Amino acid sequence: MTEYEKMHNGMIYDCLTEELGEVQKHSHRLCEQYNKLGVDDGEEKKKILHQLFPNDDFGGYRSMETPIFIDNYREIKIGKNFYSNIHFSFIAGNTVEIGDNVFIGPYCTLATGIHSLIAEERRITVDENGVAHDYEYGKPIKIGNDVWIASNVTVCGGVTIGDGSVIGAGSVVTKDIPKGVLAAGNPCRVIRKITEKDSMYLKVKRN
Repeated sequence: MTEYEKMHNGMIYDCLTEELGEVQKHSHRLCEQYNKLGVDDGEEKKKILHQLFPNDDFGGYRSMETPIFIDNYREIKIGKNFYSNIHFSFIAGNTVEIGDNVFIGPYCTLATGIHSLIAEERRITVDENGVAHDYEYGKPIKIGNDVWIASNVTVCGGVTIGDGSVIGAGSVVTKDIPKGVLAAGNPCRVIRKITEKDSMYLKVKRN
């Protein structure tokens, strides 16, 4: 089993292997190209997004404000009609699956990689051939359909967020969040269910 396969299966793996490094470099290069484009470069942005997410169905749109950082394009899958605000980051270590009609606010991070709590185990080592090794593991993240993640949220590896839920600004999500709820905090906790009374049309005057 290769180190890449170990990573994909949630096993301890060496994240400094050449195979992983090449995939990450390609992903980083595409992000660098994307982030250099301006507001009037919509077609060029679309071409790069199709390279970053070659197997995704974009649906009606996929809009990602710059800058973005996708650590490993092979390990993230995003559904239809996706929007992310500035500084959307995916830190690799395992897979991310995002459903349809998901909104992600500014400065949000999906972090699937996990380092050991034991200092000696998380140190980068160099073998007798001068080759560096860095061992870690990861857990997947799953985000359901119609989820809104507000600004400055970190979602940690191993978390599932259910359909229709909202994650409040500044939250650190370390445990599963069920569907149809408002959750917030550090660590993120369920506050209450979302109901029809939460309609913005009941709270804000129309023009």
